[in-house]
Amino acid sequence: MAVSLDSGGSGRGRARWKPKAEINVTPFVDVMLVLLIVFMITAPLLTVGVPVNLPETEARNLPAGEEPLTVTVNADGLIYLQETEIPLTELVPRLRAIAGTGFDARIYIRADDGAAYGDVARVMARINAAGFSNLGLVTDPVQQ
Repeated sequence: MAVSLDSGGSGRGRARWKPKAEINVTPFVDVMLVLLIVFMITAPLLTVGVPVNLPETEARNLPAGEEPLTVTVNADGLIYLQETEIPLTELVPRLRAIAGTGFDARIYIRADDGAAYGDVARVMARINAAGFSNLGLVTDPVQQ
């Protein structure tokens, strides 16, 4: 709270303290600038995923929405749910645990360009056989 010195007009030369009804916003601005810098630095680090070489296609981008469930198959045939490596046998139980009771959850499959077709087909068949039917393949747009 800011304070001002006011003589009060008494003429005795003695100063009286009188509070001002103003808000000091300098500390607030300092904190907001620090938070802005912190979020600018950390935001790009939050979008890190499993590095794969996606095939390029002429498909349009899907509209952005909530955080999708992502299953990734890399070139070595390893399977990742989000960023966690899992064996194929644990894929369906973990998907059910994440999706809850909703089998209409959108699941994106990211397959490396060098991944074997059989590995990708096995992952898709396992997910579909578990009751999830809303599958999507993720690709990169063609660079022109």
